[in-house]
Amino acid sequence: MKVKKALSIALRILPFLLIAAILCCLLLYPRGETVSKENKRVVRVWNVDTFEGGKGSRTAFLRNAARITEKKRGGVYYLITSYTLDGATAAFEKGESPDMLSFGIGLSAYAENSLPLSRKFAGGNTESGCLAYPWCRGSYYLFSLSEDFSASGETVISKGGNNLSEVAAAYAGINGSFAESTAAYVEFLNGHYRYLLGTQRDECRFSARGVTVYSQELPEYCDLYQYISVLSREKREDCDAFVDTLLSNDVQTTLSRIGMYPVNGGNAKRTVSVFSDRESLRKLAESASGGIAGNFLDKYLKFI
Repeated sequence: MKVKKALSIALRILPFLLIAAILCCLLLYPRGETVSKENKRVVRVWNVDTFEGGKGSRTAFLRNAARITEKKRGGVYYLITSYTLDGATAAFEKGESPDMLSFGIGLSAYAENSLPLSRKFAGGNTESGCLAYPWCRGSYYLFSLSEDFSASGETVISKGGNNLSEVAAAYAGINGSFAESTAAYVEFLNGHYRYLLGTQRDECRFSARGVTVYSQELPEYCDLYQYISVLSREKREDCDAFVDTLLSNDVQTTLSRIGMYPVNGGNAKRTVSVFSDRESLRKLAESASGGIAGNFLDKYLKFI
């Protein structure tokens, strides 16, 4: 009788013991995605937007390119993180550094940590080689609400980010009033100005609003490039694979999703070094605002 009672109790307890054992195994010996991620090589990519893009997110675009690269290579995970210009500068001062850096003009701190690339581009070339190569670009435009660009009228020049619209205006021979990007766009549409010197950002705004606007590209100068740099020797192969994907035709042809243009095919004649510090950019902007172009600015700019 006692044996039967003990057996009955054991049968009742057994399911609970089995569940407890399974839970212990799961906690002590995790499996699946968690372990697989931990076993992957992690490549840290920081994206720093220093000028206005077209539309959407450059960080999100990089994440999509990262997933494509991961499928090709296997065993690697690209961690894409968005940083502000001030945040990235502060991180550098603390001794922090990513494996790769996506950035525009105005972030000069990481130049000394960047490794030479196999590609060449004027804005990323240094005495140590090409340390940065653009993966997307924008452009400067003169916009008008009519087809007649010969008509007289005032121009508003859009200012947004660290890009030097002053230099673009100087080389185009355009004088005007400067205004913050959104304000310039609104004042132009409201008829306060005959012309707007803007960028691909304004093209996207006009398109989203359904407004018919005429434009002329200003090819003499462009600094609207988002560059990619490699900073890690240890993860160099994984970094190079990501750069190859980012610059591949399959990825470049999808840049319209974020209102940006492929690197190849641009008409710009000059640019500025992406590693120019903020003080140098300020002096260039002041010189251009004073109507100084030609030989003087050419000393500090690079021909593409």
